[in-house]
Amino acid sequence: MRNVRLPGVGRWVVRALVAVATAPLVAGTFNPDRDIGDVVPAWTDLPGTDGKLHGWSEVADRDAVVVVFTCNSCPYAVDYEERINDLARRAGEPGSRFAVVAINCNTIPADGLEAMKQRAAARGFRFPYLFDASQETARAFGAVRTPEFFVLDRQRRIVAMGAMDDATDPAKVTRRYVDEALAALLDGRVPEVAETAPVGCSIRFARRRRGDPPAP
Repeated sequence: MRNVRLPGVGRWVVRALVAVATAPLVAGTFNPDRDIGDVVPAWTDLPGTDGKLHGWSEVADRDAVVVVFTCNSCPYAVDYEERINDLARRAGEPGSRFAVVAINCNTIPADGLEAMKQRAAARGFRFPYLFDASQETARAFGAVRTPEFFVLDRQRRIVAMGAMDDATDPAKVTRRYVDEALAALLDGRVPEVAETAPVGCSIRFARRRRGDPPAP
């Protein structure tokens, strides 16, 4: 913050203004905790359906990363499985500059890691499907729905977030927000639509107990 002199204003007012200016960024229009341009924490050691632990370092060399919070049990998430799989297929093509990572933070049995493994095998998922029993990644991103999408740049800044497209029925899609944001980011442009309202089931967050540390 620049040094600014405010005639006739007491020190306590200046301190209050400094506190406001240095507070965390405000939430987005639809996201309760994060805004476009915010940096999200890197994830580490999240178990995947492939039996391995995964972290940000695996995708740190990509110019863009699409992170989707999803699960097995939500019908909206199921509706988007093939679209996410297609995005991951394109991410795996030679010369691709982006990656796709899916994270499940629900802890009910239908969304547990073993059930995730069965789902991934049955549906032939091409993307890392990771389980976060702590739910801290969803809290850190401000994610509240499944599915909910975040497009990140190489520095983990949020470039776009919300819905993947404008219709849950793939036959009715007219705007592909994630695709548009990816194309803009990789072309050095600002996405025309950076934030949309996610449509899906609520993430089943465990109630925090008094004294629990806040999300990063």
